[in-house]
Amino acid sequence: MEAGHFFVLRPSMRRAVRVALGLCALVCAAVAQAAPAPDFAALAATPRWQALMHVNPGATLRGVGTSYVDDDDFFLAADGKADPAAELWATWQALAPAGSPARCRFPARYRFLAEKLGWQEPEPLAHCEDYHAWRAQMPIGRLVLVFPAAYLNSPSSMFGHTLLRLDASAEPDAVWLSRAINFGAQAGGADNSLFYIWQGLAGGYPGQFSVTSYVEKIRDYAFVENRDMWEYTLNLDADEIDWVVRHLWELRGINFDYYFFDENCSFRLLELIKVGRPTAPLMTELRFAELPVNTVRALYGADLVAQRRYRPSKARELEALAARLDSDERALAAALREDTSLAAAPRFKAYPPPRRHLIAQVAYQALRLRNREGARDPDVARKSLALLRVVQRNPAPPDAPAAPSAPPESGHGTQMANIGVGRQDGRDFLSFGYRLTYHDLFDPMTGFLPGAAIEGLDVQLRIDEADGLALERLDLVNIRSLAPRSDFVKPISWFVHAGLEQAPVAHERRALGGFVQGGPGASWRVGDLFPYVFAVARLESVSGEEPGAALGAGAEAGVAFQAESVQWGLHARWLEYTAHFSRLRTGITANLPLSSENALRGECSHETWQRDAVTGCSVSFRHFFD
Repeated sequence: MEAGHFFVLRPSMRRAVRVALGLCALVCAAVAQAAPAPDFAALAATPRWQALMHVNPGATLRGVGTSYVDDDDFFLAADGKADPAAELWATWQALAPAGSPARCRFPARYRFLAEKLGWQEPEPLAHCEDYHAWRAQMPIGRLVLVFPAAYLNSPSSMFGHTLLRLDASAEPDAVWLSRAINFGAQAGGADNSLFYIWQGLAGGYPGQFSVTSYVEKIRDYAFVENRDMWEYTLNLDADEIDWVVRHLWELRGINFDYYFFDENCSFRLLELIKVGRPTAPLMTELRFAELPVNTVRALYGADLVAQRRYRPSKARELEALAARLDSDERALAAALREDTSLAAAPRFKAYPPPRRHLIAQVAYQALRLRNREGARDPDVARKSLALLRVVQRNPAPPDAPAAPSAPPESGHGTQMANIGVGRQDGRDFLSFGYRLTYHDLFDPMTGFLPGAAIEGLDVQLRIDEADGLALERLDLVNIRSLAPRSDFVKPISWFVHAGLEQAPVAHERRALGGFVQGGPGASWRVGDLFPYVFAVARLESVSGEEPGAALGAGAEAGVAFQAESVQWGLHARWLEYTAHFSRLRTGITANLPLSSENALRGECSHETWQRDAVTGCSVSFRHFFD
């Protein structure tokens, strides 16, 4: 196995630990006659031991007061998961004898007991060769939380991701020798996206910590997946980081139940950081939906962040470079990417040398970005070398690095509650609702990825004089990715939407129906404006209506305007159903942010089907919170 990865405790060592426990019981009994026994109940209640045992203080509703660890190999006592004092007593028995193999398995627990009980040995872990070899690869100069931004094409990273990085120092070049600490579900490569989400919601996967080279993470996130990265240096000192690293060794191959919304990668990293600083208020509140941005806010709330740094993705760097070109120069750069001989053409040489440098640099980066995956292509290598030579022959213009957008923690809260009023076909109504997570296309944009919308469990209720209280809409999942196309990148936009809604079925009559719809498309960006088109397929079933299930296909076109001061959009969607009817829906939405956590929204829609139509408008107040 590659050095730095975790591995499980060998069976022979497990047997040795159990034998040592039995022998140690006799030794400890004799020692107890000469010295007072430790107060295990008091020691087990200390913040450090609670952190080492991953005891749930009420941060989630499952298993309050017991350990989050779901692996018998982590515990020495039979009831260690539910009884931290019993686990401490068993640990004392196992670790007290000099040369105990259990010391090699639990170096953080040994340090805890040594400090609390005054154990003094010159080299208490001298016999732990594997541990020392592993520790030699773990720099402890500083600890950094890394937040790769949202990546909609991966279900595990739709809300972003978090990992920890161990650096030897704060020097910029030191990052190439850093180690990445990651917690992730052991899902297996065969699980598809929908199955992953379902299993993750139900805790169907085990999760484990792993340690790898940080260089690979930079490549995966910033280059392959085109994700911006935010880095938050924590103010833990070397002694506190030592606690974290010791405990990380104890978690080799240890399983935790993985839950998509709360006990996920971000949640586990908070637990690990708390081992280094047990008094930090990281787990004192109920963490109902632990998203990466919530983790960052929790670290700021606990005064743990010393510094923040932005690392743009390769796509963002290309975007910033291309923005310095006019339309003719961008077209020339795109052509130069395909045919490097154009560098000798009069059209290219007519530009001043600094402009030639910039055009060739854009062509080079666009070529590398397009061919970032797969086997090495000799033709791509030849073109890359030719473009680099053009770049080097021409002096560079003044540098203008990609400007960071607002950091993710500056955005609105991840949950939302709303209340509003409206009128539909002459009937007034009152509406109110709640959304578990996260952001739609017209929510305030500060701190969010432009063109991306992810909503989960959005419940909207309505009260009117005719129907009383009724469920208006339940969006189980609603994801839209407006990935803008340009001269250099041609991504596919897409959307998927599933849930329940009140569907019009006859004049002034509606019925609740289930639906799932989605499709691929294309989008572009002009300043803050995102025009888009989608092909749409929809399957729906409306209660009490025939046919029992209806399949439709069609198209949607629209535009979304996403500035920080205001957001608005227009859309039209037409669907033709196999049951010989069609629907046309048009709508307009406008959103006015009132503050970082409040907004006012107005919506109007008109829908026609067969020979009927329905029109409605509403205005609502939206409050965001964590």
